[in-house]
Amino acid sequence: MSDLIEFLALGSFLGLAAGTSPGPLLAVTISETLQHGKWEGIKVAMSPLITDLPIILSILFLLSHLTNYSSIIGIIAFFGAFYLIYSGMESLKIKQRSVELRLEKKDALKKGIIVNFGNPHPYIFWISIGGPIIFKTLSTHVSATILFILGFYIFLVGSKVIITLIVEKSKSFINSKYYFSIIHILGIAQIVFGLAFIKMGLSSLNII
Repeated sequence: MSDLIEFLALGSFLGLAAGTSPGPLLAVTISETLQHGKWEGIKVAMSPLITDLPIILSILFLLSHLTNYSSIIGIIAFFGAFYLIYSGMESLKIKQRSVELRLEKKDALKKGIIVNFGNPHPYIFWISIGGPIIFKTLSTHVSATILFILGFYIFLVGSKVIITLIVEKSKSFINSKYYFSIIHILGIAQIVFGLAFIKMGLSSLNII
């Protein structure tokens, strides 16, 4: 039971970190909200539910041929660690500044899908972090896999939806100290998880 809660919590954290970190999809979400209202922003926020399935399935198929080689999984874990640490450090560098976004016309869901398919972050995440975690959950129980994915997408999409609603009500929030404080805290947490992935990689390589 504790393992299930652990994977749910891990998925929730990673989803929250991905959902609130500045990036192309969040930029489009905010822009559509500012220009066309909350419903257009929500459409963009939900686009990963459409785009990520083929990405995840393709990457899991690729990784499934590597699961018998612990050294390769260990190397992948190192890439995941470096990505998390880099992402966390980038979050810590973010300063309060004005957000000026301009998009030309109203077609929110289509924009979100195009942006997310062209965004390298989902590919990097599922190759280096999400994929190895899913294989680990499968070795525990299929319910652990379901909870990890549910936690990830509830918080990934949910955090963007909440930001959309807040931006609709208070368009100054995106430049507020509270938003940037949240990003910085999540940045520190990502670095901590990155260090945990280094440990996982060393363990897979039988170094520790």
